[in-house]
Amino acid sequence: MDQQEKRELILKTFAERYTCKGYDETKKVSDEDFKVIMEAARLSPSSMGLEPWKFLLINNEKIKARLKPVAWGAQASLAGASHFVIILARKPLDLTYNSAYVEYIMNDIQHFEEPLRGERKNKLKDFQENDLKIAADDHLFFDWSVRQTYISLANMLTAAAMLGVDSTPMEGFNYAAVEKILEEENVLDKAHFGLAAMIAFGYKNRDHRPKTRRPMAEIFEVID
Repeated sequence: MDQQEKRELILKTFAERYTCKGYDETKKVSDEDFKVIMEAARLSPSSMGLEPWKFLLINNEKIKARLKPVAWGAQASLAGASHFVIILARKPLDLTYNSAYVEYIMNDIQHFEEPLRGERKNKLKDFQENDLKIAADDHLFFDWSVRQTYISLANMLTAAAMLGVDSTPMEGFNYAAVEKILEEENVLDKAHFGLAAMIAFGYKNRDHRPKTRRPMAEIFEVID
């Protein structure tokens, strides 16, 4: 594939991707395709490489039934999507510069040795306290974590589109009610994680309206 073919593939993928409003419950995404979608999530970038996410594939029908009344934006997805995923974001307890989780990431995952590990932790401390100013506000801190998960969510959407799999990103639900259900079902540790978003994958059961977007001239400006 030459460069022009790559460009055309990228634009075609984004032009044809849309938010699926209804799923054919008889069609299932293959294990091979879903593994690629999840690898796209796992390989996504995050601030300082902290990977502040966790993904829950909800196959349990009891949990789905409990979620339906409090997740209005997920009704169609819960009814027929092949795969239904809940995205969690890590809380400040894990992401503070001197936490055990940060130490684990820098030591066991990124394999930074001293003095580089110490330098990066100091940089993270300065970033959290002075640049973002989130260190003293758990709500702002968690919002920062959630923003990272949306990078992985976007990559999952794109990977699915490239594989011909339909998808639905969702924020239409009662966050407190969903978290309560997940906690009661013993799949959410609220000390370490909070709810970020939901995403479904499968194959559409209806046609969708053409994609609409503002022209490039309205959203892009060159500053010389």
